[in-house]
Amino acid sequence: MATVLTELLDNFVKNHDNRQLLAIPLAILAVSLVILLVSFMSSGSPVDLGMEFQGGTQISVETTDSPAKLEEMYSSYDITDVRQAGSRVVMQFGVMDKEQQRQLENDITSRYSNVQIQQVGPIYGRDLQVQAVRALIISFIGMSLVAFLLFRTLIPSLTIILSAFSDIMIAAAFMKVAGIELSLGTLAALLMLIGYSVDSDILLTNRVLKRRGTIEEKISRAMQTGITMTTTTLAALAVMYIVSTYSYLVIPSFTQITLLSQISIVLIAGLIADMMNTWLLNTGILRWYVSKPELRGRYNR
Repeated sequence: MATVLTELLDNFVKNHDNRQLLAIPLAILAVSLVILLVSFMSSGSPVDLGMEFQGGTQISVETTDSPAKLEEMYSSYDITDVRQAGSRVVMQFGVMDKEQQRQLENDITSRYSNVQIQQVGPIYGRDLQVQAVRALIISFIGMSLVAFLLFRTLIPSLTIILSAFSDIMIAAAFMKVAGIELSLGTLAALLMLIGYSVDSDILLTNRVLKRRGTIEEKISRAMQTGITMTTTTLAALAVMYIVSTYSYLVIPSFTQITLLSQISIVLIAGLIADMMNTWLLNTGILRWYVSKPELRGRYNR
């Protein structure tokens, strides 16, 4: 699969000029930014926030009642999600006042046994939002410093930063469209994408700027290595997504592992975006940069 994909992508890059290579990833980035902006204007957040970031209550009960029945039963409360998890049903509620919280807990504990209740206050949720934004900013600053220290040239370093930024924005827009909430798990997935993006972009940039050969030869060799790395990771993530999401259909005693399912699908979307941004966006800019008359002799040898 990696070989076929490499050949197709290599032929596409060779048969299109730099503007054509840039058009696709920049158009998708623009659409992603519009989606996130519309979400921010309408809800105050570019993505849907999970319970950890906005506060609320999660209650898990062991019952034979269906999620639909429980959702109808507790519809008078601010119920945001109901899902089956093996022999248990997990319900999530929005922020409630103390009286509503007490009534809900009394109602559920009087009906069901083996009840698990987890609550996150809105103040703690807002603190986590600040910490999440801070983590993303610090990660980008660290990644930018690494890029500038490695190559000490402006345009190649900025291209690495642009590719990583585009990966995160596209993955976040995918989360919004797919209805995946920002949780501590999906935040970790977004942070991991920065590492994956930097890895493939540095591979390409290092081969183009520091290896011998024509620009096309160096891009082709980098692509062979990079695509193999990415498709291997994608295969592992696809297995993790299938097992964590659908294994209970084959083995009823298994439960759906929502956290792993969301992490894996966000990483899959982000890595697909990373392949596009690395081998179209980054390649197009680098190919233009090293083909400038004053640099042509330095990088094409």
